[in-house]
Amino acid sequence: MENDNTGDNAVAKRIFNIVQHTVEFLIVLIRIILELCFALVQLFMPRKLKDVSNEIVLITGTGHGIGRELALHYTALGSTVICIDINEKNNDETVKKAKRLKNAGSVYSYTCDVTDRNAVLKLADRIKDEIGLVTVLVNNVGIMPTHPFEQQTADEIRQVFEINVFSQFWTLQAFLPHMKQQNRGHIIAMSSIAGLVGNANVVPYCASKFAVRGLMEALHEEMRTGPYNDHQITGSIIYPYMTNTGLCKKPIIKFPSILGLLDPKVVAKHIVEGHRANITEITIPSSLFYINNWCRILPIKCALLLKDFIGGGLGSDL
Repeated sequence: MENDNTGDNAVAKRIFNIVQHTVEFLIVLIRIILELCFALVQLFMPRKLKDVSNEIVLITGTGHGIGRELALHYTALGSTVICIDINEKNNDETVKKAKRLKNAGSVYSYTCDVTDRNAVLKLADRIKDEIGLVTVLVNNVGIMPTHPFEQQTADEIRQVFEINVFSQFWTLQAFLPHMKQQNRGHIIAMSSIAGLVGNANVVPYCASKFAVRGLMEALHEEMRTGPYNDHQITGSIIYPYMTNTGLCKKPIIKFPSILGLLDPKVVAKHIVEGHRANITEITIPSSLFYINNWCRILPIKCALLLKDFIGGGLGSDL
């Protein structure tokens, strides 16, 4: 009798587990369908943009290019902007431009080598004392040596990762506590289309931008389920196409009227709007996001045929 009861209990438990998991799956399926419907509606409706006039925005790599344009955009919106660059002269020029804007927020210049973890941590304490707690972190700084892999030196490869990847770790370690203390914040990480699709002549750069993508995806998951899940800290990862900042010295462009070099001002505008709309992934132009996702489900040879048709890339600068 005992054996019969034990067997019956095991069967009942197994049936209960099957029913429970089936119900859970159906609930998840319903939620997915609702989210898809919501996403489709959002495609045809203007997104509500949040106010950033009370934010303290720290941006790395503000001496030129996208970083400078981001500083100008946020300043024009009334944010308190902290410009970080290793080039003091260029950074001061950005601050001068920002201060000339009408209704500009406060803007500050700090010189720092963001690859130096100790320097970044000290800077975070200094900013906390002199300005306040940072609420928006924009990890923008980056470099892009452009030549075949075998001609990339060990020092170049290390520098690419020090600037493009490790600096983002150090700023996150320095300024996440600022956000945690306020129970709010937003992190913007600059990846690249090269963080979605590999390209010749920029192998270390592509690897670094794929790394940024992995960093942000994992950090997002930790914020959602881990020690930051009770804090209102969000993030956006940016995938711009080739941009006219001086890094793309020999761009290869097949359809210049459709997919030419982007203007840094336009890129910065999209980034700021994406932040204000709380968009998690921002591809510039947005069409490349859907093209890439579609290509990923195709057989590799089909994806490569489409990639070759679209064209685009970088020639060696040597």
